[in-house]
Amino acid sequence: MTASLRSSLRIVSLAPSATSILYAIGAKNSLVGVTKWCAEVAPINRLPKLGDSWHMKSADQILRLRPTLVIGSVPYKAETVARLLEHPLNFLAMNPRSLADVENDIRTLGRLANRAAAAERVIRRMRREFAEVARKPHGNNRRVRVYCEAWSNPRISSPPWVAELVGIAGGEMAVPAGCSVTDEQVADADPEIIVLAWAATGKKAKAQVAYRVEAWTNVAAIRNRRVHVISDELLNTPGPPLVAGARELAKLIRAAQATR
Repeated sequence: MTASLRSSLRIVSLAPSATSILYAIGAKNSLVGVTKWCAEVAPINRLPKLGDSWHMKSADQILRLRPTLVIGSVPYKAETVARLLEHPLNFLAMNPRSLADVENDIRTLGRLANRAAAAERVIRRMRREFAEVARKPHGNNRRVRVYCEAWSNPRISSPPWVAELVGIAGGEMAVPAGCSVTDEQVADADPEIIVLAWAATGKKAKAQVAYRVEAWTNVAAIRNRRVHVISDELLNTPGPPLVAGARELAKLIRAAQATR
């Protein structure tokens, strides 16, 4: 993207993670529209609310905002993106898998918004805060088995960066991250903590649902009443909100360690 484009940057963010990053690096004034799912990660009340990369009602809603850059996430609806690209704008699809990928996304948006130095500061701050979480005492330092869930039907474990957060917080992911899993797989892994952070639900996941899963009757987390809900945006927004997510996980893991 050229310097002239940066100077007149008009961004439509269809990904809450992009919105959170742009706010963190001081580029919020470049935003002209956001997805409705951004409400939990930034104070965006005055901006037009749109769909997301998959559930856009029409490209016209976006085009009316005259964006120079539209930021989405994978997966996205190819037909709508193709319609957007018939016009003079750029489309960026973000698809992070790891915390390293999240840092790369922060750097990318920093360069695009002419806020590269600010992006590096955000990365350094996140690293410091993750290190603080990892340094705090973890009871007997025993790694606690944690199952984090991003969706319940079909059952999907939380993304790979969440497995990294679990590790930072003193636990270990009980099942492969970012995968479809069965009730039986979770039962066999015998997690000591179950965390529900269902995508696009905020805090609305229901812990009691887990207690009714027949295959989980003998799972440690169920027997010891350690099923918890963490706000979706703290684990499923691959950007600065992940720091708060790591802290929430650490509280749960330390509490489990203290009872052993």
